[in-house]
Amino acid sequence: MSDVAPSPRRPRVLVVQHQADCAPAWFGRWLAQAGCDLDVVEPWRSDPSSAALPDDLAGHDGLLVLGGSMGAHDDADVAWLGPVKALVRDAVARRVPTLGICLGHQLVAVALGGRVDRNPAGQTVGLTPVRWTPEAVADPLVGPLASPRRGVHWNDDVVVAEPPGAVALARGADGTLQVARFAETAWGVQLHPEADRAVVEEWAVGDAARHAERGLDQAAVLDEVGSAAAELRAAWEPLALAFAGRCRQPDRVG
Repeated sequence: MSDVAPSPRRPRVLVVQHQADCAPAWFGRWLAQAGCDLDVVEPWRSDPSSAALPDDLAGHDGLLVLGGSMGAHDDADVAWLGPVKALVRDAVARRVPTLGICLGHQLVAVALGGRVDRNPAGQTVGLTPVRWTPEAVADPLVGPLASPRRGVHWNDDVVVAEPPGAVALARGADGTLQVARFAETAWGVQLHPEADRAVVEEWAVGDAARHAERGLDQAAVLDEVGSAAAELRAAWEPLALAFAGRCRQPDRVG
């Protein structure tokens, strides 16, 4: 009989990608390096092999919901948003660790009873300081990150009504929710921890006209994001590692 201990099973994380230019990017690579297997589904594609969402989270150890240009309440126009929200609720019921990024953050909020709308202060673009709340220090996911750092924002919408029981972990200068624990095992970040300059450049193309109209210097924003690459990796890789750690903890239900 061999006395070599079997290798631990790699956590399997379901990743919901809403469109081509909102890929897991850095965050996906960090999760893989941390020992997670990523099951990326792209419900916007016509190929059923890559587009099909599972009915529940029974076969997964984590749920990562990425960003996108659609609205969190656009269920009538975007067929998969309702099923994604159902998966969020299933994940919470099963205690499957869940993280939403930008639109994903908003979808988690809405799935659990919150509301999303346009930010009255307008679109947030580029590097923005994360303003942690006192509650962030003790949070099991972001507690070690609750020190000064910046994140990439690129969003029009924000969570305007938080779901019951939500804990605000960071707020922007205008008071909007930046980071939250929406349930015991579900978090959201309005910022984009996965994004480097190459990712943001794709988003900038679609916003070029309106940014020019409002006098926003896109080139300067992109240069700032590019110059901050090392800072951003150091700031947000720990979030991916912490999430991977949560996915390895065997406290699932069902």
